[in-house]
Amino acid sequence: MTRQDFFIKWGVYALALLPVWFCELYVLNRFPLFGVTPMLLPLAAMAVAVLEGTAAGAGFGLGVGILCDAVYFNPDGAMTLGLCLLGFGAGALAQYVVRQNLVGCLLCSLLALVCIDAVRILSRLLAGTATLPAMLSLAGREIAWSMVFVFPVYALFLWVFHRVPKKTVL
Repeated sequence: MTRQDFFIKWGVYALALLPVWFCELYVLNRFPLFGVTPMLLPLAAMAVAVLEGTAAGAGFGLGVGILCDAVYFNPDGAMTLGLCLLGFGAGALAQYVVRQNLVGCLLCSLLALVCIDAVRILSRLLAGTATLPAMLSLAGREIAWSMVFVFPVYALFLWVFHRVPKKTVL
């Protein structure tokens, strides 16, 4: 893959992230369901990780994590490192354990959202700011509502994946 192909590929992925970010921040944020809004940016990172593999998943996860830290309320910088590691893990899981398709993306997205909410719950439990049943209820609703959007997010990034330059194997 040439340098120009590399920049085109990741530029198109970044452009595909814009409607996901816009939808999460400006559309779905206005209409919470059951008191929660979905998290779409981590789903985008998992979709790219499943389609592209470990290194690309970690790199895109790092970029999306930086965006998450800028967009989400009070993340304390944890999303940058967290999505980088989750992208690496999802890429490895998709390459070696599950298939690189919608089912793999559903599984990796579910695992990523559970990990993100587990860290949030643990940090708030240690700080003593909320009770465990309330946080588990909130996390369950947030994960369920977010999982609905795996289908359109995956479809968007699969469409991009089929149209961007691929690594040449000689």
